[in-house]
This record gives sequence, C-alpha cells and structure tokens, in this order.
Amino acid sequence: MKYKIKRNDTVKVIAGKEKGKIGKVRSVLREDNKVIVEGVNMITKHVKRTAESAGYKFKREAALHISNVALFDTEANELIKVGFQNTTVDGKRRSIRINKKTNQPLD
Repeated sequence: MKYKIKRNDTVKVIAGKEKGKIGKVRSVLREDNKVIVEGVNMITKHVKRTAESAGYKFKREAALHISNVALFDTEANELIKVGFQNTTVDGKRRSIRINKKTNQPLD
C-alpha cells in the first residue's frame, strides 16, 4: 500500500493532544500505520539501574497514527492534499506523489 507521507516530510498534527504542532517525519512504521515526528508527542522513558550503571530518565518521541498528521507546505503555510499520478520515466512506469491543488510533483 502506498503512503502519502514519507520520511523527511514536514507534517502538521491535525488531531489529538498535540494538535497544531509542526515537525519533520523521522520514520514511518508501515506495519503499525504510525509515524514518528521530531519534537512531537514526547514521552519520558525510565531506565532501571543495573550493577554497572545508575538508573536514568530520558525523553523521546512516541508514534502517532498516520491519520492524525497531514503533509504541510512551509512556504505557503497550508496543508497539502496528496494524490498519485502514474508516469513513465526511462521506460518504466512509476507512481509519483502530486499536490492535488497545483498538480505539481512533490518528489
């Protein structure tokens, strides 16, 4: 299945407690239909102490469901609706992502 959001895309959170925040996609978890966005949905992880090291806490990003984020255009400051278009490049058929409003390719 094709996803409209890829790694390194700029997205805006459109639902949930982090609504309105903008960040860059760090990774896409395809099997869980989730994305990890830099600086959004921060959680605190606790690491128990061991014989070799003391315990500590650290913050990291938790995954968001892919339906709760939308592609964001920073220059136009608006959300992008994404579509797919089949094209032929070097004799091979490919499907590329396009902006539905302007019909310009995103990749």
